[in-house]
Amino acid sequence: MIVKIYGRMSKAYLLDTNIIIALFKREQTVIKRLSGKQLAFVPSIALGELFYGAEKSKERAENVSRIETFAKASPILNCDIETARNYGRIHHQLRANGTPIPDNDIWIAAIAFQYQLIVVSRDKHFEHIKELELEKW
Repeated sequence: MIVKIYGRMSKAYLLDTNIIIALFKREQTVIKRLSGKQLAFVPSIALGELFYGAEKSKERAENVSRIETFAKASPILNCDIETARNYGRIHHQLRANGTPIPDNDIWIAAIAFQYQLIVVSRDKHFEHIKELELEKW
C-alpha cells in the first residue's frame, strides 16, 4: 500500500516476527529501512510469538519488558471477521496448492491483505501466497 504522509508517498508495511527480532538486535539494515520514512504496523500475532519466545527464554523478564515497551510505541493491528475471511481464503488456497505454511503466518498475511500492507519478512514460505506483497530485509 502506498500512503500519502506529509505531502509525499510512502509505503506501508506489516512487520513479521523475525523483522521485529532484527530490530531488537539493532540490525542496521532494518533500522535504516524503517528510519522514520516508512509507515510500519505490527500484527498482534507477532507479539504473541514474541511473548512465547520470551516465556521460554533465560532472560524472561528482560524480554517481556522489551516487548511491552515496543508494543506501546507501535501501531498494532488485531484480527476481526474480515481477517478471518482472508485467513480462510488463504489457508484454502495453500492447502489446494499443496503448500501449507504455519498458521500464524497465514494470520499475518490475512491482516496484510485486509489493510493492503506489504509484509516484511525473512521467511520464504510467504512466497506461496498469491498476490501477497512481500519484501525481504
